[in-house]
Amino acid sequence: MTQDTDVVVIGMGVGGEHVAERLAEAGLDVVGVEAELVGGECPYWACIPSKMMIRAGNLLAEAGRIQGMAGQAEVTTDFAPVAARIRDEATDDWNDQVAVDRFTGKGGHFVRGRARLAGPGRVEADGQVFAARRGVVLATGSRPQIPPVPGLDQVPYWTNRQAIAAKEPPASLIVLGGGAVGLELAQVFARFGTVVTVIEAMEQLLPAEEQETGALLADVLRTVGIIVRTGARATAVRHTGDAFRVTLDGGEEVTGRRLLVATGRRADLTALGMESVGLDPAARALAVDGQMRATDGVWGVGDLTGRGAFTHVAMYQAEIAARDILGEPGPDADYRALPRVTFTDPEVGSVGLSERAAREQGLRVRTGMTRVPSTARGWVHKAGNEGLIKLVEDADRGVLIGATSAGPAGGEVLYGLAVAVQAEIPVDRLRHMIYAYPTFHRGVEDALADLDRE
Repeated sequence: MTQDTDVVVIGMGVGGEHVAERLAEAGLDVVGVEAELVGGECPYWACIPSKMMIRAGNLLAEAGRIQGMAGQAEVTTDFAPVAARIRDEATDDWNDQVAVDRFTGKGGHFVRGRARLAGPGRVEADGQVFAARRGVVLATGSRPQIPPVPGLDQVPYWTNRQAIAAKEPPASLIVLGGGAVGLELAQVFARFGTVVTVIEAMEQLLPAEEQETGALLADVLRTVGIIVRTGARATAVRHTGDAFRVTLDGGEEVTGRRLLVATGRRADLTALGMESVGLDPAARALAVDGQMRATDGVWGVGDLTGRGAFTHVAMYQAEIAARDILGEPGPDADYRALPRVTFTDPEVGSVGLSERAAREQGLRVRTGMTRVPSTARGWVHKAGNEGLIKLVEDADRGVLIGATSAGPAGGEVLYGLAVAVQAEIPVDRLRHMIYAYPTFHRGVEDALADLDRE
């Protein structure tokens, strides 16, 4: 038997949940389908609990800095309270049943199970068939991308889920991947006493970001005892007894009690019945237009669109898709000022194009940079003041096309730079702004002055 409805949302992570609730609030008949937990990766295994861990680790670091400066802090590295808080608060604040109740309370119909397209406007889910009058929204997120390292599929490695769920820190940890997730968790566990080795196949940490940022983080992590290996590719993995053994190209072997694989995420379209609506199930991502349409009657939002595995991207796209389904006017998606934040210490915020990416696009660029310790606020901050601000200007148009803010509160300092990139504010106008003293964002003024000198 087929059940008629207005819209079916497949995947109730942050993006799908937002679309479904928005449409239900507007009075549409909406079916939301989720196989796991409503809210998706972010509230249970990623953004929210990881920031709780990071907050705890940062407090330990600050206490240690105070101890070093004033000799008056007592520092404990007991991980148990942090693990308990994650289990209690992350799941309570973002409880699956609470989310389901909120959606159904707005008139939505929730189905627990896996779903697939079964032709234009048709969805099979948990033994039921739904016919969507207006269309289907695909929001199935992404999953960890596991590299094809010989032996890796035979060992009990961690992904971010197992790392977040840990009740105690391991004695030692090998992290495969020097991106945001790998570095955030590497630093957290190191601060709770774990001996950590980070292995990154590319020549720098945070390979998609500025070269100076990768070098800065490598120096900071090494200073606190984390072993950082860049330009090192894993060629084999073994698990014997209670130890993981990772062989690197060149023959060196790295050992650790746990192995965290943090080598990125990717969408998987193969089980969604894409071929039934003329879409490619083997594609690496779902191609969508500026209104999030993949084809007639099908919209896509979130990680599976390939625009970045960020909660803020999923929410941004979800609002556009909801507007389009409701027939409300609105601009196309614009990713020129896509912000990215890595919540290490120092925190790394970036927006738009890196210098390398801009040059690869054939743009004539100028760059300006300042180091946070050389700024007034950086000097006041003292211990823990590592960081930089780097600006990338389109020299022909005289506007910023990219910027990086690394340092204490780097993600917060990024806001003004993101506005400048999004609004294409002329660099000459930025030079004549008043920057509050002494703030971290005042370093932007110094970076602008360096831009003039190039």
